[in-house]
Amino acid sequence: MSKRILVAAHNHPSLHPGGTEIFAHDLFRAYQRAGHEALFLGATNQIHREARPGTSFQGIGPAGDEVLLWSGHFDRFFMSQIDLYGVVPDVTELLRDFRPDVVHLHHLLLLGAEFPHIVRRTLPNCQIVMTLHDYYPICHHDGLMVRTGSRELCYQASPDRCHACFKDIPLDRFALRERHLKALLSTVDHFISPSAFLKERFVQWGLAEDAISVIPNGIPTRKPGAGRQRLDGGRPVFGYFGNLNPWKGATVLLEAARQLLADGLEFELRVHGGAPFQSKNFVEEIDELFAGTAPSVQRRGPYRREDIGDLLAAVDCTIVPSVWWENAPLVIQEAQAQGRPVIASNIGGMAEMIEHGVNGLTVPPNDARALAAAMRNLLEQPNLLQELSANARRPDDIDTTARRYLELMEPARVQAA
Repeated sequence: MSKRILVAAHNHPSLHPGGTEIFAHDLFRAYQRAGHEALFLGATNQIHREARPGTSFQGIGPAGDEVLLWSGHFDRFFMSQIDLYGVVPDVTELLRDFRPDVVHLHHLLLLGAEFPHIVRRTLPNCQIVMTLHDYYPICHHDGLMVRTGSRELCYQASPDRCHACFKDIPLDRFALRERHLKALLSTVDHFISPSAFLKERFVQWGLAEDAISVIPNGIPTRKPGAGRQRLDGGRPVFGYFGNLNPWKGATVLLEAARQLLADGLEFELRVHGGAPFQSKNFVEEIDELFAGTAPSVQRRGPYRREDIGDLLAAVDCTIVPSVWWENAPLVIQEAQAQGRPVIASNIGGMAEMIEHGVNGLTVPPNDARALAAAMRNLLEQPNLLQELSANARRPDDIDTTARRYLELMEPARVQAA
């Protein structure tokens, strides 16, 4: 039976091409291809759009099936709308007009933790599902679960530990934040996690284990890129794909490259991605590292998602050196789909996607020497690169992932008037 599905995310991939927004939008299109009526709701703020007086909504895209919710008044600590009087009536009207059978929520940022409660109050019989993409409800530190001072990985949140990271925020406010978010999330019917690791973190936080299903993310079907002949008559080529920021391990990667070059090894590293909204100190640090490793390290800048297949096929190995508990990086799936091995940090969902010595290599996070050693292994052992490539694990296509989601959703029910 055909359903009406509202897909809601904290931004739109054409404005902010992050992994969550991209996956949410891909799934939205997959629902439509499966014969369902779907509407995409992306939240935004003054970074990408100015407010339009008189309405919370703005159009995006030519088909009329994508809408932006302007959410410039947002409390990031409680993950809540500040201007409830302005937002709630408009969201309620949207829900009553579209009357979804299912609301598929992908994040609380900008949309607000109240969003599931508004859905439940407006459409009592609507099915509410939520994909957990990161740790924002658990961790105020941008959902990273990394300590603010030492940058060590954080294994469990508590008011005391969170207060230790944010001394200016009273301990009791962290207790209130946790209760606030858990109360509002109680209206969600079912959660989906792309990795077992992320599910474990939320179960430890307090969500019921049987309320969370693990469904790996899928990616659009792509034609194989025009791959180069690996290690054929030239220097091996490594690739990095994604924004440059401290948590993605950009400085670790560049330091590893510097060490290899100092040892006289020949290779090429193509760094694809920009450094938007980063601190002056971070930008200066990576600028210095790029300058010290050129021309072997090439700074290629931002890229279009449509080009990712060809860009990945043009390198011998992709490196994902993140220093936080990444959940399910799309770049790993895209690389494996192109038959390319991956060197990744051995933490979080990355450790579930890459098995050391099988379809890639894993290294401790934030360890430039260990990363350099892994790169050296591939430089000095061409047969290893071939073996890892042959064992690449192709991810599900997005239409298969959509079918798995739809199986979780209850049959459409008649909405209360």
